[in-house]
Amino acid sequence: MKKFISILISAVIILSIFAACNANDAGSNNGNGGAGGKVTEIRYLNFKPEIAEVYDRIAAEYEKETGIRLVVETAASGTYESTLTARMATDEAPTIFQINGPIGYASWADYCADLSGTELYKHLTDKDLAITADGKVYGIPYVVEGYGIIYNKKILDTYFALPEKKTDIASVEDITSFSALKAVVEDMQANKETLGIDGVFAATSLKTGEDWRWQTHLMNIPVTLEFEDKDIDLTGDGYKTIDFRYSDNFKNIFDLYINNSTTDKKQLGTVDVTSSMAEFALGKCAMVQNGNWGASQILGVSGNKVAADDIKFMPIYMGIDGEAETGICIGTENFICINSKASEAEQKAAADFLYWLFSSEKGKKFVTDELGFIAPFDTFAQGEEPDDPLAREISRWMSMEGIDNIPWNFTVFPSPNYKDMLGTSLLKYAQGTMTWEQVKKTAVDEWRNEFGE
Repeated sequence: MKKFISILISAVIILSIFAACNANDAGSNNGNGGAGGKVTEIRYLNFKPEIAEVYDRIAAEYEKETGIRLVVETAASGTYESTLTARMATDEAPTIFQINGPIGYASWADYCADLSGTELYKHLTDKDLAITADGKVYGIPYVVEGYGIIYNKKILDTYFALPEKKTDIASVEDITSFSALKAVVEDMQANKETLGIDGVFAATSLKTGEDWRWQTHLMNIPVTLEFEDKDIDLTGDGYKTIDFRYSDNFKNIFDLYINNSTTDKKQLGTVDVTSSMAEFALGKCAMVQNGNWGASQILGVSGNKVAADDIKFMPIYMGIDGEAETGICIGTENFICINSKASEAEQKAAADFLYWLFSSEKGKKFVTDELGFIAPFDTFAQGEEPDDPLAREISRWMSMEGIDNIPWNFTVFPSPNYKDMLGTSLLKYAQGTMTWEQVKKTAVDEWRNEFGE
């Protein structure tokens, strides 16, 4: 009897240990896709507090349709990187997170799964926008924005109909180069009284803190073209020096802006962006460089005189070879990633959710109507973009055949100190106290100094 009881106790102990091990295994996977288990939950770390409530509604709808719970955590403003770092070291690591570009990828490469085979990537309209390395895709842009020269179609059409104009250009479609743009702008400036404007371009805002349209957005074009010439891998270190080889082209368009403006170039240090956009809205000028976010700044101005249908984009021509096939600047600082440390089942569930969000009728309605995203996927038909004229223009330029839009690479620019320095140099040039060669030298030398090269 004692021997029997001993054997029985041993058996019970063994079974208890086995059961405990199974329970521990289940706990380590949270019943969520481990060892072939069914995924019941995925986690997303959201970047923008202002859209947190929308993601709560998205999560509720997705769980209703699929039974999979989407847990959305939103980082407080300005704390995304620190929040992501903290969460990655816990059992609550996000399945879906985001990076801000090549620099962000360099920081999180060990956690970025290859997304080359996902449905979402297959439907990306411009695959050059994705974050790639070694032939694989690690970040997919989920919202795009764009900038270029915004123009008032009504004023330009009035110019094209002038019997006394000195150019043979008959429509905006004929402006496909810097030489054509320059001819039109300078002739419009000569006819500004007839056209009822104070100048062709809105004032170039060079006030401190208001010069980002030039020291970042405009500078992006020559820098991007230089990176392409050099075949720079933005996930490496090649971006840490520039030659500013397209500086003369930058000067071409910058001179055109400041010499054919509503404001004397020596006064540009007092102008802010809001004032510049108001000039366009009130019909005091025909053109202004800005992005699609500027639509609200135009249409929301008290006394606005520009009809929504007359607000259009054209590329920022600089006199670069082949620019007839170059479009506007389209890009993002928002790239979606899937955690490579999650189980394969969780990664697939995350990819399925993302595809649902950007392809299903309910998902797309959330994206367009509530998140307000211009989504760069061919699952969105013409007209399925936010209801503003410049968002429609972004979609139009993205869908043009034979046109290469310019990507955003200012995510790899040096610190704000560098940008401020460049803005100050541009102001001094406009005021006549710095030569262009000095501007170029400062731009090149300080870029290298910022990166310690």
